[in-house]
Order: sequence, then structure tokens, then C-alpha cells
Amino acid sequence: MALTLRGRDEQRLGWYLVAPAFVVMLAVTAYPVGRAIWLSLFRNRITDPGGTEFVGLDNYKVVLTDSLWWTDVGTTVIITVITVVVELVLGLALASVMHRITFGRRTVRTAILIPYGIVTVVAGFAWLYAFSLNSGFVNSWFGLDDKAWFGDRWSALFVIILSEIWKTTPFMSLLLLAGLAQVPEELQEAARVDGASWWQRLIKVTLPNMKPAIMVALLFRTLDAYRIFDSIFIMTNGAEQTESVSFLTYRQVIVRTELGLGSAVSMLLFATVVMIAFVFVKVFGTDLSRVRGE
Repeated sequence: MALTLRGRDEQRLGWYLVAPAFVVMLAVTAYPVGRAIWLSLFRNRITDPGGTEFVGLDNYKVVLTDSLWWTDVGTTVIITVITVVVELVLGLALASVMHRITFGRRTVRTAILIPYGIVTVVAGFAWLYAFSLNSGFVNSWFGLDDKAWFGDRWSALFVIILSEIWKTTPFMSLLLLAGLAQVPEELQEAARVDGASWWQRLIKVTLPNMKPAIMVALLFRTLDAYRIFDSIFIMTNGAEQTESVSFLTYRQVIVRTELGLGSAVSMLLFATVVMIAFVFVKVFGTDLSRVRGE
């Protein structure tokens, strides 16, 4: 459907408003991205500066044909999908509660934000000690004295995912709360008068009107979850097949000092993030003029 005159004016205004920020971001990120692309074309190790050699796309071939890359991608996808889905459900529930309460609203919102305000490294150490075999209180609470949570891939991933959900659900709930506030109360009342159940009102009225907010919340959290590093670094250091793509980049560049391979991994991660953002915008994108019925 062709844009109306008002829609074109708003689109032009939007470009004018984001142009300064876009130029600054481009200036800040263009050189690092360009440098990473350049380094990814070389066999380059910091400890052997004289052995630098142009290899073209060989580094990408090495990464993409290595089973470790696909294992790390699978681990990252598992963490991302589970955390984002659970956070969406819990975030919507918390947003509904915060939207309806009238007494102590500011106190409740502040309390919910406490986990999100804690530095990720600090939160990671807290969860590490809580599930530790020797000093953790979780095992003693549930009578699991010999349970080594970080000695098995799936139990370690469970703790990592649980910590991510605990920390970032408040962020998701605030984004959804902003979208929930935009749902016209008249539509809810009309659906209630027509005899619609709570579930029908949620599916037919609430969620469709929250589509832009849900898109933003899902996009931000998916991109953030896919780049997970801190929690894995603190809790498992990538052991037991809990390594993410970001951790693989760290290990190649910092631990092994392989600038070429590390840059190739980072560029593949960057390309994946861009692809995820593109898919989200295309699938969940909303035409404002269509929302207004023009």
C-alpha cells in the first residue's frame, strides 16, 4: 500500500531526526568494523608478527568447516531462544501487574528493576556461588549435596539461562509496560461487554495493539542474548560445551592471540546479529499509517 502524504512526511521527518545519531554511530563503528574485516583476511598471530600472511577468505572457511563453530552457534541459539521466550511471558505478566496496581506503583517498579541494575559480573558470581558444589546453598536446600551443576553441559546451561532470565526480565517487562499503556481501554471495555474472555481479549485486543512494543522488546533482548559472554565467562569459562560465539571470539583473540581467526569469528557474529535484526524488522515491522487506518 502506497504511503500517504502524511506518511511520507513522517518518514522524512524520521530520517532527519535519526540522521545525526546515525552519522555519529557510523563514524564510531566504521573503523573497528573495517579493521576487523581487514584482519580477517590475514593469518595473523600477535606472538608471530613476522608470520603475517594474506589468506583471503581461508579464515572464514576454517571457522565454518570446524564443528566447534557450529556447536557454539547451537549453544548460543539454545540460550537465546529459551531466555527470550521465557522473558517475554514473564515480562508480559509483570507488565500486566504493574499496569493495574494503583498503590505503591513506583515502589513496585523500582523493586522489579533491582536485578537489572546489578552488574552482570557481580550477578554471575552470585549465581556461581549459589550453585557451587562446595559452598552453594541451592544443593543444601534441595538435598542435592553431590550435584555438580557446572560439571554437566545441560545443568550448567540451566543455571546460565536461569541467571539471564532473572537479570533481564525486568528490562523486558518495562518495554512491554510501555506498549501495554498504549492499548486503548475503550477496546478492552468493548470486548468485555461483548463477552470476550480474558484469553480472547489478550489474543484479539491486547497483543495486536502491543505489536510495536513487543517487536522492540524481542529485538533488543534477542540481540543482547545472542551476544552473551559475561555469565559464561564467570560460571563455566566455556567448559562443558557451554561456550557461546562471543566467548569463541574472546578465546581466539585473547587466549590464542589469533587475530585473523578471531576477526573472522567476530565478523560472522556481526553478520548474524545484522541478519537477526533484519528478519525481526521485516517480520514484525509495523506501518504507522496502516495502524492509524489511513
